[in-house]
Amino acid sequence: MKRTERLHAMSELLRRRGNRGCTAQRLAAEFGVSVRTVKRDLAALESSGTPIWSRPGPGGGYGLAGRTNLPPISLTPAQAVALFAAVSAAPDAPYSDLAAAAVGKVVDVLDPSTRARAHQLARRVWVNAGPPTLRTVRSAIEEAMADQRVVRIRFTDKNGVTTTRDVEPVIFASANGEWHLIGWCRLRNAIRWFRLTRIDRARVTAEPCTGHTVDELGTPLASARPVDGETE
Repeated sequence: MKRTERLHAMSELLRRRGNRGCTAQRLAAEFGVSVRTVKRDLAALESSGTPIWSRPGPGGGYGLAGRTNLPPISLTPAQAVALFAAVSAAPDAPYSDLAAAAVGKVVDVLDPSTRARAHQLARRVWVNAGPPTLRTVRSAIEEAMADQRVVRIRFTDKNGVTTTRDVEPVIFASANGEWHLIGWCRLRNAIRWFRLTRIDRARVTAEPCTGHTVDELGTPLASARPVDGETE
């Protein structure tokens, strides 16, 4: 997750916490960074005009002094629960952290009656999703994809062989319930699939990608399409 995205997600988390606030330690665990980084981020938010309060000592923490609002949004309880379910069932999906923050923002501005009915219905929808990819790994790969920069990964294949590879990300793909990074592998000099759960380290490099395109992946399955529902 880029710093700008982390700052936005952090402010949204604090907004949802309301008067309860949140400790620096909890924020550090939530975003996979150090407490020192959290405090720098909070200072950056405050300097940009975000009204942050802090309480020292036991039971203290950080929060937002005021609430910001979205324009009125009209959803049925079932539509709201559909958003809950989609995010909860796919913790390993690309940009899932940002999706969860966006859903929280949408639900927060529903009228109180609809929001209460949505939460009641949500208790009747359960998911048992597997553990997500390490946040630090996923964030690095997401950043590399968005900025089209080479990402250096440590990957263990199905035979248990671990290698370090420089990959030019092309797409994320979900197949058989597993998310993959598909990209140009400089070690193999070819397009390769990397299951995200088999990547235990990832670091974005400063090197830009060289322009490999989706067309190089071959013919996709007839049922495969971008997540916005549009085809190329």
